[in-house]
Amino acid sequence: MRIDAHHHLWDLTAVHYPWLMEKGAVRFFGDPSPIQRNYLLPEFQADAQGFSASVHIQVGADDPWAEAQWVQSVADQNPDWPLVQVAFCDLTAQDVTTQLDRLQTLPSVRGVRQIIGRAPGEDQLSGTNDLLDNPRFLDGLKQLSDRGLSFDLQLLPELMEQTAAVLAQAPATRVALCHAGSPHDRSEQGLQQWVQALHHLSALPQVTCKLSGLGMFDHNWSADRVRPIVDTCLTQFGPHRCMFGSNFPVDSLSSTYAVLVERYGALVPEQDHDLVFGGTARQFYRI
Repeated sequence: MRIDAHHHLWDLTAVHYPWLMEKGAVRFFGDPSPIQRNYLLPEFQADAQGFSASVHIQVGADDPWAEAQWVQSVADQNPDWPLVQVAFCDLTAQDVTTQLDRLQTLPSVRGVRQIIGRAPGEDQLSGTNDLLDNPRFLDGLKQLSDRGLSFDLQLLPELMEQTAAVLAQAPATRVALCHAGSPHDRSEQGLQQWVQALHHLSALPQVTCKLSGLGMFDHNWSADRVRPIVDTCLTQFGPHRCMFGSNFPVDSLSSTYAVLVERYGALVPEQDHDLVFGGTARQFYRI
């Protein structure tokens, strides 16, 4: 079974996404105009040829609970396509227990994501980095493991050391590192700094790495340009802790799904395909 471990769906008539529908705004991943439309499961299935299950990742809905319920309805209506989800939860909220109780009424929920870092410029405006200094965040992470839920971690390399120190205090919480840790600086020095920072996370046995989203910071990416990133992830984490994610439709801004799979397929050693393109995600997300 081939599994896409990181993608999004959206129905703009059912759920409101403020970031997605903001007209004329260029984001760190590019101009969102081509994806400012519905992207539903049938189109994703047509894109994801050769795959037969997937993990939906929350994507900044105005009402995260409405998004989680909508994703559950999609899963319910498509039993032949195993679809699980990572929903949003504010782990620092006073009512975090109530939020998690409610999310766990949805059978498709496997974990939560609360973004720590997206891109340098946007993070300066959003203040998401403040999560790491909030003791409630650590308490929330610990509560996830008690419930059998995982945490999807999106951050920047500059935050890896500090984040690893927090995660080390919640060793039972399984963590999926989104987008290989967002190596946004593709200069030689930038990649060296990312490699060094990544060691702080790969040293934690509860962290698994997603090979995803590498086109967001380089729309002209090629297999050769991201080879050092993929090689580093496979070396530091091993194939049993690496999984492929398309990040569609966001990464459709930089390539087709077929090209994405072809390039990753060429970069991942053939003997590791079963794990990276399915086995790791199946175990991590209990598919």
